[in-house]
Amino acid sequence: MKASLQTLVTLPLLPSLWIICLLISKDLELIQNSNVSPDNGLAKASTVGAQLLLFIALGVMGHVGTNKLIPSIKHYMLKRGISGKDLGKKGTLKENDDIPEALGIVPGAIFLVCLMFCLVGFAANHPSKLLDLNSALLSICFVLFLGFTDDVLEWPWRYKLFLPSVASLPLLCCYEGSRSVVVPIPLRFLLMVEGELTTFGKLLCYFVVVDSNADGSIINLGVFYLVYMGLLAVFCTNAINIYAGINGLEVGQSYIIGCAVLFHNLVEIQSDSLSRENHVFSAMIMFSFLGVSLALLRHNWFPASVFVGDTYCYFSGMTFAVVGILGHFSKTLLLFFIPQLLNFLYSIPQLFKLVPCPKHRLPKYNAKTGRMEPSTTKAEGTEERVNMTLINACLQIFGPLSEEVLCVVLLSFQVICCILGLYFRYNLAQLIFD
Repeated sequence: MKASLQTLVTLPLLPSLWIICLLISKDLELIQNSNVSPDNGLAKASTVGAQLLLFIALGVMGHVGTNKLIPSIKHYMLKRGISGKDLGKKGTLKENDDIPEALGIVPGAIFLVCLMFCLVGFAANHPSKLLDLNSALLSICFVLFLGFTDDVLEWPWRYKLFLPSVASLPLLCCYEGSRSVVVPIPLRFLLMVEGELTTFGKLLCYFVVVDSNADGSIINLGVFYLVYMGLLAVFCTNAINIYAGINGLEVGQSYIIGCAVLFHNLVEIQSDSLSRENHVFSAMIMFSFLGVSLALLRHNWFPASVFVGDTYCYFSGMTFAVVGILGHFSKTLLLFFIPQLLNFLYSIPQLFKLVPCPKHRLPKYNAKTGRMEPSTTKAEGTEERVNMTLINACLQIFGPLSEEVLCVVLLSFQVICCILGLYFRYNLAQLIFD
């Protein structure tokens, strides 16, 4: 494994490993304490360390299984013609090499198997979350099938936007959490002043419920909250899909976001928060996800021997939507998607055909310099424009870069954004919310 890949893999995971060690050591201390009986609530709470060890073991087995299976499956993909050319290698000896596509099906399938094994241990300790786990399996399985068929049949964009929302229906049907949101302190004057609803607040009450007993600090969105979560699933699945195009970027960004989600889960578990059970559920999913993603990253890193396809992009996006919705931290999850959100906002003119949009917007390879340069597009009667993606913007800022260096720069930005998201969640959020 290359040094750049080793660093990107190790650093995001270190904080989580440290918290896991603290939780396990806490378990050992409680076990050694002869005053703690098996029926004691403290003893039951201490089992979280043992559960995490089980989840880690499943993640390791998922990693090993994915790493062993990918070399075998990629030959089947080549035989069936499910392959493509690496557009970032034009002008090189590898220009005409067939690269097997849709290998995201391997980590996705093994991930589902790992979750099925989790049913045994997790349901015994958290029977109330069994429905959540089954709905998560159903949603991820559906979107995995959607991604694979997209790689084979190339669905139009209108289907790509519609079908993930259908896949999220099992999640929304079993959602039992609050549908209320806390209004930021600086905006509460818009709803209530001196205990009375403002004109805007009264107008808003036709659609949602403004809690006057809480001085306008809480709004119950009702069915609109379910719509928001459905849109979250659509965003997560497509945001990773459009922020792609160079070796290692799709899996790399998903791995880093997964590490940030896991760290957030472990912090909440360690602090004995009221939503501890939800975060244990999310951590269980993240360990298996990180295990299979890391194995795929080894094969997809520059120079890639396999392409992950839309299969992996949809699978990873829905996995994040699952933990965000069922773990009840969807707003925190969006803080980890800052680069994807910036890329989406920057791409809107092209995505909505306000300016010309080619089929592929990935950067172009300059065979003379061996570096990637911003790609451009030109419609009849218009001037040439740089394709509006965060990847091309990075090349405009830093100049031409090799494909591997470009990926490292983008993933480093992802790490920085996740750190800023965590900082906002645990330090600045108190200034905006009670």
